[in-house]
Amino acid sequence: MTRWGEPFRESGALAKAEVVDQAQIAIVVIDRFSLLRYWNPYARELFGFVGGRDYVGLSLLDIGIHESDREHASQLARRVLRGEPWEGTFAVLKGDSTWIHVRAQAVPMHDNAGEIDGIALIAREALRSGRVEEQYGLLERIGSRLASSLEFDSTVKGVAGILVPQFADHCFIDLYDHDRLVRQVSVHAEGWSPPPRTWFDVGDEVRYPERHFVTQAMRRLETVVSSDYLYENSPNDRSDRVSRQVGVTSAIAAPLRARGEVLGVLTLALSGLSPRQKSTYGGFDRDLVGAIASRVALAIDNARLFEEERSTALAFQNSLLPSHFPPLDGLTLAHRYLPAGPLQAHGHGVQTQVGGDFYDAIPLSAGRVGLVIGDVEGRGPHAAAVMGQLRAALRAFAQADREPADILRELDEWVRQLGTPDGNGGVWIPSVSCLYMVYDAWSRELSYANAGHASPLLITSESVDALDLEVTDRMLGVRARGGSGEDIVYHQADLRLPLGATLVMYTDGMVDRRPVGGRADPERALARLTERVAEVADKDVEQIAEAAVHSVPGELDDDTALLVVRTHSEELALREGWFPSEASTVGAARHLAADTFKDWGVDRDQAELACLLVSEIVTNVVIHATPHPVHREFTGSGVLDSESPLDPGGAADEFDEDWSDLLEAVAEEDESSDDPGDKEFLLRLRRGASAVWVEVFDHDLRLPRIRSAAADDEGGRGLYLVEQLASRWGSRPTPDGKAVWFEMPMHGDAGVEEAEKDDEE
Repeated sequence: MTRWGEPFRESGALAKAEVVDQAQIAIVVIDRFSLLRYWNPYARELFGFVGGRDYVGLSLLDIGIHESDREHASQLARRVLRGEPWEGTFAVLKGDSTWIHVRAQAVPMHDNAGEIDGIALIAREALRSGRVEEQYGLLERIGSRLASSLEFDSTVKGVAGILVPQFADHCFIDLYDHDRLVRQVSVHAEGWSPPPRTWFDVGDEVRYPERHFVTQAMRRLETVVSSDYLYENSPNDRSDRVSRQVGVTSAIAAPLRARGEVLGVLTLALSGLSPRQKSTYGGFDRDLVGAIASRVALAIDNARLFEEERSTALAFQNSLLPSHFPPLDGLTLAHRYLPAGPLQAHGHGVQTQVGGDFYDAIPLSAGRVGLVIGDVEGRGPHAAAVMGQLRAALRAFAQADREPADILRELDEWVRQLGTPDGNGGVWIPSVSCLYMVYDAWSRELSYANAGHASPLLITSESVDALDLEVTDRMLGVRARGGSGEDIVYHQADLRLPLGATLVMYTDGMVDRRPVGGRADPERALARLTERVAEVADKDVEQIAEAAVHSVPGELDDDTALLVVRTHSEELALREGWFPSEASTVGAARHLAADTFKDWGVDRDQAELACLLVSEIVTNVVIHATPHPVHREFTGSGVLDSESPLDPGGAADEFDEDWSDLLEAVAEEDESSDDPGDKEFLLRLRRGASAVWVEVFDHDLRLPRIRSAAADDEGGRGLYLVEQLASRWGSRPTPDGKAVWFEMPMHGDAGVEEAEKDDEE
C-alpha cells in the first residue's frame, strides 16, 4: 500500500474480519431492540463473557451493566437510535465477579436504505491508562453516583467502588464520630484483604502519627500526595510491613469538609495489586482527588442530614401507630409498617415523607375486638397528622362500643373538620379509606362497615381468597355532587368466619409497588400476594406477615400497613341463660354464675367477687328494666327507637345505682302484674385465657352511670362497687336495648404466681 485507501499488494493481506478480531478494543453490535448480535474476542475478554454461553439475542443490559447504570445504558441506546453519537462511562460486573469501568463510544449503523437498524459500540477499560479525559469522566461518574443516593452506607461504598481499581488499589474513608476518627470504608483491588491487626479495619478507631501525611492533610486542610517518604511515620510496624509487602508506591489524602466542618479524610493508594501504566500520583491527580473529596464530603453531609431527618420522621410515624397489642382472647396478631422511599420533590430535592396508613386492634367489651385498617390520601406531615387524629378518634368511638357504621359516620364528619385551605378559596379534604370490623371470638361473628377499603385476604384450610364483603361505601371525606352529604350512608353487615380462619388486612401500598423501570400492576401484584400467602398459610402469623410484605417486588412509592389476624377458639367457653325480671331470679342468676365459675376453675376469691358483682348488675336490671321490649334500629340518619320509654317524664328515675332496698317493692309489683313474663333479661358468661366476662342484656334503652351517694343514702353504691372491684366495666346499646358488662381475672395474684410456676415446671 503506497497511499491511504489503496489495497495491500501482497497476497497475505488481512481481511476485514481478521482486523476486527485482532483489535485490542472491544467492538459490540446490537440491533434496534438493544439485543446483542456480534462481539469481537476483545469484547469477550473485556466484559468477561462466560465461555460456552450463547449471548446472541440477549439484551445489552445482560452483559453485566450495574443496576444503577442501566437507565444510563438505555438512554444511550435511545439517543443513538435517533442518529446521535454517544460517549460515556459505565460500570460492568464481569463474569468472574470483578468490577471494571468501561469507556464507550456508540454510533448508529445504517442499512442499505439508509435507515438506522443497529448500534456499534466501541469500548475499552477506563482510567488505567491515565488519560486526562478519562479522569474527568471519573469525576463526572462520581458526581452522578453521589447524586443518586442519600443513604450513608451506599454513598460511601459507592464512591469506593468507583475509585477502586480504576484509579486506586486501596481506598479508605475515615469519619469523625464526635472526637474519634473511625474507619467507615476499606476497599482493596483484586479482592485482597490486609492481614488482621495490621491496617485499620472498618469500625476501628484510627490514629495516625503526628507527622503522617494523612495528619498533615487534615491539619493543613489541603490534599497531600506522598510517594518518596511514604513508609516514614507508619502507624505501627505491622502496618509498615504489610505496606511494603503489597508494594504501596503512592498515596493521596484529602480532607472531607462540608459547611466549614471537617468530617474526616479520604485516602487513596497505588500498589502492586493491579497492573497499570502509572505507579505514582502527580499534581493533576492531587487536584482531581481534592475535587472528588469536596463532592464526597457534601454527599456524606447530605446523607447524614437526610438520615437524621428520616429517623425523626419515622419516629414520628411510629409514635402514631401501636408498637404492640395486649393479649386478645381468640386472636393472634402480627403487624408491619413499611415507610415509602424518599420522594423526589421538584425544586425541593429529595424529601423523606411520612404517610397516613394505619392499623389497630382495640379491646372492646366482653372480650370482643375492633380491627382497623386504613389509608389517608397523600403523603407528608399533614397526612400523618390526619392519621394520628383519626386513629385516636376511632379508638374513642370504638371503646364507647359504638356500632361500626355509626363510627364511620362520625369519622366522616371528623375528617371534614381536618381540611386545609387549597389556595383557591376552597378547602382540601383528604380522602380516607377505612375498614372497621368487630370480632366476637366466641361466636366467630364479624360485624363491619367499610369506607372504600380493599377486602382483606381470608385464609382457610382450603383456600386463600378475598373476604367477601357485602357492603362497601364511599371513602371518608368524600361528598356526593352538591356537597350536602345527605346521601352519604354507611351500612353495616355481619358474617361468620370459618373455624381457624386468618385475615390479612393491608393498604394499597402493598399492591401498588412499581417494578424497576416499569409501572405498577395492582391486579398482578394482588395475585402474587395471594400466591405467596398461600404458600405459608399453615405457618404462624409472623411468618405470614413477613412473606406478605416481601411478596411483591418493586419500589415503595407509598407506605404500607399490614395486619395479620388469626382466629382460634382454645380456652374459650360460654354459658348463658334467660331469666324473668323478678326479685326471686337474682339468686338463680347468681347460682348459675357460681356453678359456671367453679367449672371453669376460677379462683374461689375471684369467683365470690364476680358473683357479688353479678348480684349488683342483675338487681339493677330487675329494678329498672322496662316492661315492654323496645326495638332500636341504627340507620344512616341516626338511631331510631320503635317505642319510647313508658314514663318519659320520669327523668329522675335514672339507671345509675343499686337500689337493693327496692327489691321488695319490685316483688310486690311483679305479683300484681298481669303478665310478669314481659320483663326478662339474659345473663351471658364468657371465659378467656385468663379472665371471665359477665354480660347482662335487657330491653331498657337507658345506659347506666355512676352517681355519688351521700353518706346517709341507703343505695346508689352498686355501680361504684362494680367499678372498684372489676378490672373493667361498661355498657353499650344493642339493637333492642342495652348490655351491661364487667371483666374479672380468673386468678388473683397468688393464683397467677402459681400458674406461672406450673408453666415453668
